[in-house]
Amino acid sequence: MRFDIIIRNGSVVDGTGEPRRAADVGISGGKITAVGSLGSGTAARTIDASGLVVAPGFIDMHSHSDTSMLEDPGGESKAHQGVTTEVTGNCAYSPFPVSANPDFAEVQRAGWPFWSPEWDWSDLNGWAETHEAAGMSLNIAPQVGQGAIRMAVGLNDNRPPTEDEMREMRRLAAESVEQGAFSVSTGLTLAPSSYATTDELVELVEAISPYEGAFYVSHARLWADEHVRAVEEAVEIGRRAGVPVQYSHMAIVDSRNFGDGPGMVEVIDTARAGGLDVTYDMYPYTAAGTGLNQLVPEWLQEGGVPSMLRRLRDPRLRQRAREDLERYGWFRGLPFVWESLVLSDLSTDANQGLVGMSIGEVAEQRRADPYDTMLDLIDEEDNRVSIVMHNRTESDVRFFLGHEAAMIGSDGNAVSPTGRQSADQVHPRFYGTYPRVLGRYVREEPSVLSLEEAVRKMTGLPAERMTLRDRGLIAEGLAADVVVFDADTVIDLSTFEEPHQYPIGVPYVLVNGTAVVDGGVHTGARPGRVLRRGG
Repeated sequence: MRFDIIIRNGSVVDGTGEPRRAADVGISGGKITAVGSLGSGTAARTIDASGLVVAPGFIDMHSHSDTSMLEDPGGESKAHQGVTTEVTGNCAYSPFPVSANPDFAEVQRAGWPFWSPEWDWSDLNGWAETHEAAGMSLNIAPQVGQGAIRMAVGLNDNRPPTEDEMREMRRLAAESVEQGAFSVSTGLTLAPSSYATTDELVELVEAISPYEGAFYVSHARLWADEHVRAVEEAVEIGRRAGVPVQYSHMAIVDSRNFGDGPGMVEVIDTARAGGLDVTYDMYPYTAAGTGLNQLVPEWLQEGGVPSMLRRLRDPRLRQRAREDLERYGWFRGLPFVWESLVLSDLSTDANQGLVGMSIGEVAEQRRADPYDTMLDLIDEEDNRVSIVMHNRTESDVRFFLGHEAAMIGSDGNAVSPTGRQSADQVHPRFYGTYPRVLGRYVREEPSVLSLEEAVRKMTGLPAERMTLRDRGLIAEGLAADVVVFDADTVIDLSTFEEPHQYPIGVPYVLVNGTAVVDGGVHTGARPGRVLRRGG
């Protein structure tokens, strides 16, 4: 037999959870065409995987690379981890649908929290065509954000939709899924997504229930002391709307409730036992990353970013915001721990020297009150402020990783250490999520996960959730998204202080049968595609 590529002598972990086995993998025309002993086969290229693991390319179940590969098409921070598919549109954010009303569209663009070029698209089709025309190294599997849908109809205030607005939101949700979105996602601690009631969300999500495989994704209302209720609401929405549920970035962020992971997964276990398909994703770190505006009062954010900045620049409303922060904390009752909130991304040249400092340190440097400092930074940066929040505990990470419903999602972007974000102190999850799981929680702490379990959580399980029937496993006939790694050495090197560092132990990554990482070096190839539901 003749192949384009043969990967020989590797230990295949195929993504099903079954034990590893010795096998060669033959690839032709971008697909896996043989798995087994291929001793008599020939190929244009042979990769010797002796002593290495051959696995399906990792599917990042929770990414925010919706526009980042238009700036960094190589997606180096993810490619070097072995990620071959980025699932985007999480946390209610997606860069589509875009309103035809120019005023509404301007509010949408102003509220987009990530780098983006000028948008010249209006829907998923246009966004996808822009990416595929530019070329990218990794695949993207899009979801549509409920916050984006709300903004597309001008519903940026804390009120229920009118009948006409709900009708249009349902139409936009269905249209996006028809164009290839896999799900509708919420961001229920983020305005305007957070303004939606449970009933509103059920009515919206019902619009996608007729579409095979479509599901609901919940960045839940993790308000103070409501970690269990957050999961309950996600399950309720899925049950009432008649769709599966994906719970985003499973964690406990209220220190008073550390250790109560069993209370959260009990809700999921009960739902699964009752026939509802519920899973979750998570990342292996004890810190989160977000925009600083997520921590300010919801009333301040009404109407979108331009309205928020106008309020912030009104002395009377600014004082009210400061008083509310001191009285109520963040997430409706969590106290601020200023040293735990570290600035990671600022837009102005004047403040670049603050990157890597905590808000407490900035306040001390400025001889200012930390509440005022927080609001000053949002004002000075026109809301372009990202932070890393140290707000989780290691024992909870281990517990959540081990559950059968867990899969891995970085909550990070595919970027380059020489790109636009190279000066930012991004969260290390951008560069290290998958090698960290394989190195720390499989090799160093094998009681947490076996290698086969970990690979399934990164490949086969996400593919099942996404109904990606053509990838996610090492099997004949599937797309040749493949990672070859060294189970004995693979580990993350990215840190909170120096995040722009590639992991080690991942020498080969193939996307659609083309090497994007070869001998540990990015090739510059751009074989990635936009994957669509049902496609």
